[in-house]
Amino acid sequence: MQIKAFIASLEEWAPLQYQESYDNSGLIVGDPEANCTGILCSLDCTEAVVEEAIQKGCNLIVSHHPIIFKGIKQFSGDHYVNRTVLKAIQNNIALYAIHTNLDNVIHGVNSSLADRLHLENRKILAPIPGLFDQNGQAVGAGIVGELPLETEPEAFIKWVKEKFNLSVIKYTKLNDKKLITIALCGGSGSFLLDQIRAQNIDCFITSDLKYHEFFEADGKFLLMDIGHGESEQFVPALIVDYLKRKFLTFAVLESEVKTQPISYLK
Repeated sequence: MQIKAFIASLEEWAPLQYQESYDNSGLIVGDPEANCTGILCSLDCTEAVVEEAIQKGCNLIVSHHPIIFKGIKQFSGDHYVNRTVLKAIQNNIALYAIHTNLDNVIHGVNSSLADRLHLENRKILAPIPGLFDQNGQAVGAGIVGELPLETEPEAFIKWVKEKFNLSVIKYTKLNDKKLITIALCGGSGSFLLDQIRAQNIDCFITSDLKYHEFFEADGKFLLMDIGHGESEQFVPALIVDYLKRKFLTFAVLESEVKTQPISYLK
């Protein structure tokens, strides 16, 4: 089966036109006409992931984050992006990214978080006006849903830490208000703070928040920063599950390489 068949399936799930204007989702390196020998799914594409693909006989890497965001003027091997791309080209490995287009669909990145919190009555937090998927579902950033039961803030934070296997969580000052309506945005979500304030939301879970952005909660909602990689840790498994359901007999693997570049001193 050719690589383009898998690309077509991925883009049926998360069409490229759903990605943000700054993004670089899609086929980055490789020949779509080549026969696919196996697929390796990862959060990031690094030299170690390419090496893993070589060892496992996979000639297509599907990562969430694109290895190339900006134009590259030279391939000198002095930067990890250059080395990763060169290694892929030299070994005939195609690199495909499914990034903000997967962020913006209801059954994408944010659903992998919402599932673990058992959120009900889910909808897109910030829908793009006039844009709907093939099922008539709104397309846009973030997800908002409801917990099965009202929960005390402190108990909820501990539960999130456990469910997401987190070393640390940054969060705003707690009040006595019980939580029911939860908003999620995997990856960087500070651009959604206006939406959070405008809606009746009890808690917003995201990452990459700056110091002064925590003040935006202003006692009105619980604001939690769980870390960028941590908020997207379930994406590789999400992609694997999708492709395995579409291609029942094909080799689709989740990368065993831990690409998280950040360590925490406990």
